[in-house]
Amino acid sequence: MGRGSGMKAIVLMSGGLDSTTVLAYAISKGYEITGLSFDYGQRHKIELESSKKIAEFYGINRNVFKIDLRQIGGSSLTDKIEIEKGKIGREEVPNTYVPARNIIFLSIAGGYADVAHIDDIMIGVNAVDYSGYPDCRPDFISSMERTLRLGLSGSHNIQIIAPLQHMSKSEIIKMGMNLKAPYELTHSCYRGGTKACGKCDSCLLRLKGFMEAGYFDPIEYEEYPEFYNKYLQTKK
Repeated sequence: MGRGSGMKAIVLMSGGLDSTTVLAYAISKGYEITGLSFDYGQRHKIELESSKKIAEFYGINRNVFKIDLRQIGGSSLTDKIEIEKGKIGREEVPNTYVPARNIIFLSIAGGYADVAHIDDIMIGVNAVDYSGYPDCRPDFISSMERTLRLGLSGSHNIQIIAPLQHMSKSEIIKMGMNLKAPYELTHSCYRGGTKACGKCDSCLLRLKGFMEAGYFDPIEYEEYPEFYNKYLQTKK
């Protein structure tokens, strides 16, 4: 089905690897895309530059909503809290969790969809290789979808589509590579530097995913973790 088929979707665009994979997936399925990005007071504001470049790469419309979650605080991404050292296989909720972030983002996306008469909202949440965020769980997504259906006008049937929900990071990367997602334009690091730090949860999960998928990560890092350095040595 082609992009002129009338299928429309809102894609939440963080500028990161997962949301870019979802965008590439949606385009491959023939959707006409409206991208939504959020300037929410995050320390890694550089991700907004990435989402802008990705929207330009695909030639899609992208809207940026400005909200200030620093007024809530409680997260190292929005408050004066040091980002925790990255840890693979983390079970506890890390301090990079931003309280109510996906609740707020999906609520805004739902309102936008209600006005624009768009049924499908796509988001890159993942419940397998993730950092322990409660708002990435399947139960939350299904509950939020029900809430939007109850709270909106009812003129259309909102659904939240999370195509990466049950995929590992390496599976996500393989999917994105097959779809030619522009990973070189993405930014995943929580610290917000020009180069990714290679130390935070997001960097470690990303590099582990590329290693297990058998690809090199195309973005620049300040330093690589030991496991990825060993991987690079095997490829020389």
